[in-house]
Amino acid sequence: MSPTDSMFLLGETRDRPMHVGGLILLQPRDGTTAADLSARFTDSVRDDHVDPLWRRRAVRSLGTLGQWAWEEDREFSLSYHVRRNALPRPGGLDELWDLVSRLHSTLLDRHRPLWEVHLIEGLADGRLAVYTKIHHALADGVGAMKLLRRALSPDPDRTGMPAPWEPIEPPSRTHTGGTALGLPEAAMQTIRAAAGEAIGLVPALVGTVDRALHGRGGSLSLVAPNTMINVPISGTRRFAARSWPLERLRAVAKAADATVNDVVLAMSSGALRAFLGDHGELPDRPLVAMVPVCLRPDKGCSGNEVGVLMCNLATDVADPAERLAAVSASMGQGKDAMHGMSPLSRLATSALGVAPLAVGMLTRNRALPRPPFNVIVSNVPGPAHPLYWNGARVDAVYPLSVPVDGQALNITCTSTDDSIAFGLTSCSRSLPHLQPLLDRLDDALVALERAHGLEPRPAAVTVDPAVPFRAPNPEHRTVQVVAEPVPAHAG
Repeated sequence: MSPTDSMFLLGETRDRPMHVGGLILLQPRDGTTAADLSARFTDSVRDDHVDPLWRRRAVRSLGTLGQWAWEEDREFSLSYHVRRNALPRPGGLDELWDLVSRLHSTLLDRHRPLWEVHLIEGLADGRLAVYTKIHHALADGVGAMKLLRRALSPDPDRTGMPAPWEPIEPPSRTHTGGTALGLPEAAMQTIRAAAGEAIGLVPALVGTVDRALHGRGGSLSLVAPNTMINVPISGTRRFAARSWPLERLRAVAKAADATVNDVVLAMSSGALRAFLGDHGELPDRPLVAMVPVCLRPDKGCSGNEVGVLMCNLATDVADPAERLAAVSASMGQGKDAMHGMSPLSRLATSALGVAPLAVGMLTRNRALPRPPFNVIVSNVPGPAHPLYWNGARVDAVYPLSVPVDGQALNITCTSTDDSIAFGLTSCSRSLPHLQPLLDRLDDALVALERAHGLEPRPAAVTVDPAVPFRAPNPEHRTVQVVAEPVPAHAG
């Protein structure tokens, strides 16, 4: 196993699960039900056709010299990994989020392959929910989403499609999109493979430090302030999610001559500014976001084309338009600097920026004097067209991520068809209430629309538009759930 993969096993404790997750909502085609869809998955379980990737389990012994390695699980049982669940009445998002939050809070069994798929029936609107959790040692967030999407099709009439765990040709790679925390190892691999480029490494690192010292965009930040979200975490988790029409973000991006990713960051910035201000915790200096970026989106994003940028979120700026301009400028400066680097320098400078977080995970250091950045904001663009599984339409995709010590909040976005979903995962001890942050995200988008002369759309409700809305009730916070960790095989 690579050192990067094993880092997530070494850094995992009961209080700090190291798996990512995704929740897909499937709308059955006419004439079928959620039970029919679930039965199709169950048939695949009986067939017992499983890609070798899903049969791998993590082991370490004298034979591996004490290092983590992968081996095939000779006692593999697909029925253990694929499970059926049912929601209690009334079967709304309250009940769905409660179940998924509890599933996401428990550790995966180290004695088995590190993944689970849960088929969830009982939604009042007749849809089937499919929740998947995969250990970060097996796949990062981008890789996990690609593993899920490879089993989907843009053809609504296609049938006989395999389940996500079944073999699909050509074989996929787990880390196709790369991972920010894996960049130190990726940089070392590149160094070994391309030693001839090392002559340009020192100037690149010096330039990166110089940009950080002068507050310009790049892969390193030296000015992130301490905040209420940059603290040691506990084992309790809180998850919240909401979707917005992607066209709203595109309209703001066009009016501001920015990118959709810039708008995602500006929404996060505006929400965090207001949220911290509400608690009297807004620092004078701007917050800094760590942003994984794809430098060649026209050819896909893999290998040496993945980097990390530190974005000035401009949370000290009151005007939404000026804040978006500052965010866009910071990202533009970082991208320009990276485009002028060799692949080796690109990876090495990115590794420099995330090294404190990676070292903290590995050594379990819970007392970093200053955070290397304040929040991770990831945006994983999806297809611009609808996706289907055996005729069932994918209505929504919600990402669930990994808080780590010093980073009590993670913001991950993913787009599908015509909507973009923000998934917030936090430590509930540090951030016990995420619903206000979701509301602030909505406020931030409206403020950006008004600041750029656009007509704001009606505010988003607290449930996905495709789910029947229930009137707000203090007893029912639709997307805000605390789950205590449940003991499991920690290995």
